Amino acid sequence: MRFDYQVIIDALPFLLDGLLLSFYLTAIAMVGGLALGTLLALMRTSGKLPLVWFAKLYVNFFRSLPLILVIFWFYFLVPLAIGRPVGSLYSALIAFTLFEAAYYSEIMRAGLNSVSRGQINAGLALGLTWRQNMQYVALPQAIRAMLPVLVTQAIILFQDTSLVYVVALRDFMTASSIVAVREGRLIELYLFAAVVYFIICFAGSMFVRSLQRRMVR
Repeated sequence: MRFDYQVIIDALPFLLDGLLLSFYLTAIAMVGGLALGTLLALMRTSGKLPLVWFAKLYVNFFRSLPLILVIFWFYFLVPLAIGRPVGSLYSALIAFTLFEAAYYSEIMRAGLNSVSRGQINAGLALGLTWRQNMQYVALPQAIRAMLPVLVTQAIILFQDTSLVYVVALRDFMTASSIVAVREGRLIELYLFAAVVYFIICFAGSMFVRSLQRRMVR
């Protein structure tokens, strides 16, 4: 069977729209997940038992669930609770953000724990409050130390965006499937999708290695 490049070329605008949605979901969920995850990590390391237990419960709860189930919750169950639909896009964004926050929380907690206690004590001795210590001393170092892992998690998140097909969102993988079935060219479209995912994720992996090499120096 002849490989039909033209079907891919003709569908490029449609596929690009899907890819842009995948990038959009990744970016929003990464920023929101990192912000919420950092807050959870600060709660976990605060030493205040109610905050510590809440953060622990949150992290263990979401890390014990498959992402696709969380997406289903916000798409099907939340509208029943609030009495109106949430919408596919918002359901996916909320689900991805809350789910990723659990993983970013553990990454940031590891980063905070890597900051020596001596530096924290030095900040306290200089008159810094706990919040100032975290903001100016611990968090900048934690983010720098965990940057390769944060980028790796973003790569995983990009791959996971393919799950939004369950709420009828047309991400890159869904767009590829639509064209593949419509044109009857499954090999061409799925191979093209695999190549695109590989290039993007491989480039991300190379960026992570570059960051790791710079940090070792």
